[in-house]
Amino acid sequence: MATELNFTLHPAQQEIFQSPKRFKVVGAGRRFGKSYLARVKLIVEALKLENEYGYDLSDKACYYIAPTFNQAKDIMWQSLKQMAAPITKKIRENECILTLSNDRQIHLKGSDRPESLRGVGLSYVVMDEYAFMKEEVWTAIIRPTLADVRGGALFIGTPNGKNHFYDLFLSASEGEDVGDWDAWTFKSLDNPFLDPKEVVLATKDMPLEFVKQEFEANFSSFGGTVFKEDMFEIVDHDTYGSDIYMTVDPAGYEDVKGIAHGRTKRLDETAISVVEVTEHGWHVFDVITGRWNVRETALRILRTAQKYRPRAVGIERGALKNALMPYLSDNMRRLNVFPYITELTHGNQKKYDRIVWALQGRMEQGRLTFQDGEYLDKLFDQMLDFPNPLAHDDMIDSLAYIDQIARVNYHFEEDIGESQWEPLDPVSGM
Repeated sequence: MATELNFTLHPAQQEIFQSPKRFKVVGAGRRFGKSYLARVKLIVEALKLENEYGYDLSDKACYYIAPTFNQAKDIMWQSLKQMAAPITKKIRENECILTLSNDRQIHLKGSDRPESLRGVGLSYVVMDEYAFMKEEVWTAIIRPTLADVRGGALFIGTPNGKNHFYDLFLSASEGEDVGDWDAWTFKSLDNPFLDPKEVVLATKDMPLEFVKQEFEANFSSFGGTVFKEDMFEIVDHDTYGSDIYMTVDPAGYEDVKGIAHGRTKRLDETAISVVEVTEHGWHVFDVITGRWNVRETALRILRTAQKYRPRAVGIERGALKNALMPYLSDNMRRLNVFPYITELTHGNQKKYDRIVWALQGRMEQGRLTFQDGEYLDKLFDQMLDFPNPLAHDDMIDSLAYIDQIARVNYHFEEDIGESQWEPLDPVSGM
């Protein structure tokens, strides 16, 4: 059946696929081909009506689980439908369920909806980016559903420090249950379809720690000071060009429901970052901060946009953004400024990871410079204190969001095909 469906696995994928172990743990770099391997494994397992232990699987399902349902859909749904098209009997789009020609089903699920994972007998499950799920999703919910037919599981992901995914990897490598388990680590370049030059291009703005983690599949935790004084480079630009972006990290409030009516007590500061993004890197023109109410915040955003004329203004998603929008709309015509406003999300990333990813590597390599100004002392103080949980980080959080709305698109010189492509960040799907 694999030949009929034209599955093609590179040697490292084949090694994992052919292993007879029930439970497989794979820590691999970006674009190794984890998602492609997962699709092949799900389809092959769902085509079985009986497993090697002699159990009837006709009423059992196969699950693909990502940290959220939306991520599962973004990463897997279209490509899975395409790969399984020759043997698909029925498709339930809203629920993301495929019924194959043998009446067995493949479901896409999110670990953020644990109630949807209960009560169903499974024969196989793929856990994608287990590091970003609660450990109990596997131990308390999924593992028991596999017991009655001795079902199997494939854990795939890029390392994210020494967490429960790391513990599972160690246990699978050398633990007491190693007889049923196996584990592998592979670098991105273990995918022979990946051009090494593209890895160099994709990592040029990344800190070394992230390169080791994201492309070399290193489980090491980050440590030490993130930002050092010798990383700050002040360069005066007389003018600014057309590639300006703005990001807004709205302040927190005690009474979010009362924001629109002004019945709030302001806690942190709102931060508005203004950055020019070119092929040479980022240049920070300003990071404006203040404790403003919602009306004042909307006016600050529009006045700043009026001055710099950004390509886009990103505002962090949530109740605070929703509260801001009516005031932004009301004042756009009056001020004659109509910026393009887009929504920012944390993509299920920890704040620490998001900030380090966006800023540290660029600063290390001289690709993030700062315009001299009154904001600098405060910004530098926040950066040198980071990641102190007792210190403010609104300015650097806002600055890090620039990476999301001004993201560089990496183009491959050779077409490696959809089957071998993975998002640079599978958690956000980007």
